[in-house]
Amino acid sequence: MKYTATIEEENKEIAKRYKDLLKDSYQTLSRSDKLMIRKAFNIAVEAHSEQRRKTGEPYIFHPIAVAKIVANEIGLGATSIAAALLHDVVEDTPYTVDDIERLFGETIARIVSGLTKISNLKKDKDHSIQAENFRKMLLTLNDDVRVILIKVADRLHNMQTMDAMPPHKQVKIASETLYIYAPLAHRLGLYNIKTELEDLGLKYTEPEVYNDIASKIKESKEEQENYIQSFANTLKSGLKNENFSYVIKGRFKSIFSIRRKMRKQNVSFEEVYDKFAIRIVYKPSSDDEKFDAWKIYSIVTDYFKPNPSRLRDWISQPKTTGYEALHITVIGPEAKWVEVQIRSERMDEIAEKGYAAHFKYKQGKENENGLEGWLNRLKETLENENINAVDFVEDFKLNLYSKEIYVFTPNGDLKSLPKGASALDFAFSIHTDVGLKCRGAKVNGKLVPLSHVLSSGNQVEVLTSSNNKPNARWLDFVITARARSKIKTALKEEEKKIAEEGKAILSRKLRHLKIPFNEKTVNELVNYFKLKTSFDLFFRIGNGAIDNTQLKAFVSQRNNRFMSFFKSRLKRAPSKEVIDKEEVTNKYDDLVFGNDDEKLSYKISKCCNPIPGDNVFGFITINEGIKVHKKDCPNAISMQSNYAYRIIKAKWIDSSNQEFKAILKVSGVDNKGIVNNLTRIISNNMNVFIHSINIAGNEGVFEGKLSLSVKNRTQLSKLIDSIKKVDGVQKVERVNTM
Repeated sequence: MKYTATIEEENKEIAKRYKDLLKDSYQTLSRSDKLMIRKAFNIAVEAHSEQRRKTGEPYIFHPIAVAKIVANEIGLGATSIAAALLHDVVEDTPYTVDDIERLFGETIARIVSGLTKISNLKKDKDHSIQAENFRKMLLTLNDDVRVILIKVADRLHNMQTMDAMPPHKQVKIASETLYIYAPLAHRLGLYNIKTELEDLGLKYTEPEVYNDIASKIKESKEEQENYIQSFANTLKSGLKNENFSYVIKGRFKSIFSIRRKMRKQNVSFEEVYDKFAIRIVYKPSSDDEKFDAWKIYSIVTDYFKPNPSRLRDWISQPKTTGYEALHITVIGPEAKWVEVQIRSERMDEIAEKGYAAHFKYKQGKENENGLEGWLNRLKETLENENINAVDFVEDFKLNLYSKEIYVFTPNGDLKSLPKGASALDFAFSIHTDVGLKCRGAKVNGKLVPLSHVLSSGNQVEVLTSSNNKPNARWLDFVITARARSKIKTALKEEEKKIAEEGKAILSRKLRHLKIPFNEKTVNELVNYFKLKTSFDLFFRIGNGAIDNTQLKAFVSQRNNRFMSFFKSRLKRAPSKEVIDKEEVTNKYDDLVFGNDDEKLSYKISKCCNPIPGDNVFGFITINEGIKVHKKDCPNAISMQSNYAYRIIKAKWIDSSNQEFKAILKVSGVDNKGIVNNLTRIISNNMNVFIHSINIAGNEGVFEGKLSLSVKNRTQLSKLIDSIKKVDGVQKVERVNTM
C-alpha cells in the first residue's frame, strides 16, 4: 500500500511514536536522562529530515523503532536509547563521531562509532569478505556489548519492515539474519527477539511454508486458549492453598521451530505433538526463590504425571546466558504432553530481556557469570589474527546455539561446555597449554581417548605431557571455538617450522643441481607444481610431498629451452602470480571416507554435483556403491533422516598436506629392547604419530604390526628405511589390515 501523509500528519505521528518509546521507561529515567534522550531525538529528527525509507515514510521512524526495541524488549537504559536514536546519524548525514562526542560524551560516541563501522561493511561481497565483516562486527564487543545489542535491535526492525524491498534483497538479508543474527540473539539471551528473527527469516526464505504454518497456528489458537484455561483451572486450588501470586500463560512454538521439528522428524504440522508450552510466572512468597520454584513443581506433579527424563533444572545451575527456570514435561488434559516452565518474575525478566536484565540483577555480585565468561573467551578468539575469517564465523556459530552440559574438575569445580564436547575441548577450557599438551584424560577415573564425548555429571581429569604436540586430527573431534582456534594456531606454527626447514633443504638441493636459489627460480617452481605461494612450496618440500625425483623433473624441463619458450608464453596469465602469504593453501585432490580417512570407490551425485573442497558426505546406494552429495544438497535432509545407517563421513583433502593411516608389518630377531628402539626411531626422527603397536615374540623371533599416521609416500619410504636399520629387524612391508 502506497504511503501518503501530509507534513503535519507526519509531525504528529513522529511525536506520538516518541512518546510511545518512553511510555514504559519514563518513570525510571532521571531528569538528566530524559533531557539527553530528548536532545538525541531532536538531532536525529533534524539530521534525517530530508531522508525517506523505501516505503516512503520519514526515515526517523526507523531510529525511533530501534530505540523502542532497545528500551522495551532488551531493557537497556538512557545511554543505549540515545545511541539507538543516533545510530544512523554519522553514516547517513554530515554529523561526525567527533560531533557526537562533543554533544553527548565519549560513551555514546563510542557506541555510535561501533554501529557506524558495522553499517559501513559492504554486504554485496563474496563469502570470505562477508565472513570478515561478521568478524569485524563481533570485534565491537571489545568496545561495548551494547553495540551488538543495538545492532540486533536494528536488524529486527529492518526485518519487520522489509516488504518494500525487491525479493532478491529480501532473501539475502533474511538468509544473513538466520545465519548470524538469530544465533547471536539466542546467545545473548534475547529469546523473544531470536524467535521473531527466525520467523521473519523463514517468511522471506520459504514464504509458502511460513504462510502455511502461520495459518494453521491461527486456526488452532482458540483450541490452544481453551486448553491453557483447562490446565490453569486444574492447578488453581493447589497454588491458592500455598498463597502463591502467579500468572499462567501459554506460548505457541515459533513457526521456525515447528518447521525445524517437521523437517527433523519428517512429520506433518498435525503430528508435531508439543506445539505449545505453558509458563507459570510467580511472585516469590519467601526469601528463597528456588524453594518456591520446587514447591510449584511439586504442586504441578501432584495433578499431572511428569516425564522424569524431561526435567531441566536451570535454577540450580543457570545457563551461561543467565537463564533460570525449571522445565518439566507432563501429561496434561486430554492425555497430551505439555512442557511447563516455572519462573519467578525476576527469572522471567531475564528470560525475556537476556543479557541486559541479567546484568541489572547481577550488579554487586562478585561471581563472574557464564555470559561474561563467554564474552571474554569470545574476545580472545576474535583477537587471534591467525584464524581464517570463514573458519572463525563457522566455529563461532557452533558456540551460539549449542546446548550445554556440566562437568566437574578433579577438585569438584563445575565447568559448562557445549553438548557434544570432547575430553580435549575440556582440556582447552581449562587453559591453552593444558589443551596443547594433553595426551589423554580420565573420565570418572577411567582412561579415555581425547575424542571421548563428555556427558553432564562426568568428572574429568586431564593427563598432559611436555613433549606432546597438537595433531591435525584433533580438529575432527573438538567442537568449541576456543579449542579449534588454538589448535589451528599451533598447527600453523608447526607449518612455519616445516617450511623453514623446507626452504633450507631446497636451497641445498638447488645448489647441488647447479641452479641459483632466488625469487625467479622459486616462482618457476611454484608455477610448475601448480601451487599458490612460496610458503606452499617450502612446506611441501619440508614434509616430503615434493621429493628429489620431482625436483629433477623440474630441472630437466627447465633446461629444455624449446619447452621453456612455450611454457613461458603459456605462463603469462595473471593467475600464475605468486602470492606472498605465510599459510598453506589447499589443493583439494582426494576424497576420503570414514574416521580412518579411507580411499574408496565413489560416484559424484548429479543432484548437487559437488566439487573438490565442498562439504560432502557419502551415501551407500543399493546398486551404485557410494554416491557423494554436498551437505546442503536438496536431498540431504531426507537421506539423513530416513537412511542414517547408510550415511558415511566424507571429506575432500589435499593429499600433499594430509596425514594418512599406514600399517607396517615388521619381523626379525627378537633382541632385547626391540619395541623401545622402534618407537624411538618413529617418534623422534620422523615426527610420525603412532596409532597402535602389536608385536609378539616366539622363541627368538618376533613379528608385529604398526599403525601410523604419515604425510606421504616419501615420508613412509624414509620411515621404512630407518626401521630396517634397527638391529634385529629383517623385513618391513606395508599391509592393508592390522
